[in-house]
Amino acid sequence: MRLPRDKDVLENARALRKSMTREERHLWYDFLRGYSPRFVRQKVVGRYILDFYCDAAGLAIELDGSQHYEAAGQLHDAQRTEYLEGFGIRVLRFSNLDVMQHFEGVCRVIDNAVKSLFFMPPLEGRWPKAGGVAGSRSMNGVPPGPSPGAAAPPSPKGGLKL
Repeated sequence: MRLPRDKDVLENARALRKSMTREERHLWYDFLRGYSPRFVRQKVVGRYILDFYCDAAGLAIELDGSQHYEAAGQLHDAQRTEYLEGFGIRVLRFSNLDVMQHFEGVCRVIDNAVKSLFFMPPLEGRWPKAGGVAGSRSMNGVPPGPSPGAAAPPSPKGGLKL
């Protein structure tokens, strides 16, 4: 399925790629840039721009600054997550502070999420259902639980607060 793109947002996405935050640069250059499967930066989906996106896993990674913790920011994030989940995209959110203070733990959570998504049914809407019912869980900073009968991925250690 091809994801929708609002052409009016494309120029802004290009500008954001050139002016990433310190936390985005750290996560991109020190982990995601060489990660397989491939991630892209500032992916446009509809009218939203995702910080990082892995098409193979249907996973968006969002880094949140302080504005995301205000009531209006939380409402906007909830609407955005609901919209993205409608296309089968799961969303992982990390605070900028987590990226800077718990970098290894953030990377471990992302890695576990990507690996577990290859063994889980996709969210409804991403691919046609085949042989079962697709899940519809939001990750909200935590990798999804295992498929029935599968071993659970290891949980992050070190007090990572997501």
